[in-house]
Amino acid sequence: MILSSVLQAIGLFIATNIDDIIVLSLFFARGAGQRGTTARITAGQYLGFAAILGAAVLVTLGAGAFLPSEVIPYFGLIPLALGLWAAWQAWRGDDDDDDDAKIAGKRVGVWTVAGVTFANGGDNIGVYVPVFLSLEPAAVVAYCIVFLALVVVLVVLAKFVATRQPIAERLERWEHILFPIVLIGLGIFILVSGGAFGL
Repeated sequence: MILSSVLQAIGLFIATNIDDIIVLSLFFARGAGQRGTTARITAGQYLGFAAILGAAVLVTLGAGAFLPSEVIPYFGLIPLALGLWAAWQAWRGDDDDDDDAKIAGKRVGVWTVAGVTFANGGDNIGVYVPVFLSLEPAAVVAYCIVFLALVVVLVVLAKFVATRQPIAERLERWEHILFPIVLIGLGIFILVSGGAFGL
């Protein structure tokens, strides 16, 4: 029974978080060469994912007033704003620093990663709530523990992808374009798929 619950939790985590590998890989490419990048990305991913779990548990416990389902799509504004800011910086030429700066990469902030992770978690909340409603409280706790353990695996996989030489070279070359495009696209997708602003 316990093994079955763990396997189900692993499957659910993979299904709802596989897209995070791309976003996290871009964060790793953006912060390449900066000290503490992995720690900041890991901390941000944990903060964002803990907020997702907290929201899902609150809604499951009937505290929907704290996070009405119609509010979730508007979290798409977070990656949209961050993507527009990154695009503005790239357009202004802030990414065209000297070679030493390019080698060092940019500092990736914990709260930026957390915000993007949480904003990208609207579908997670929508999936987790009905699953949690069908489980006993102890099983919900077990699912949350498995999910939190798997966050580090997700970060390790994203770092692995971002540091493979052919991938890393392409990410480094195109990161200043890909990063804003992915964030803007993610924000628009979250807004449109959730029907925000009547879209």
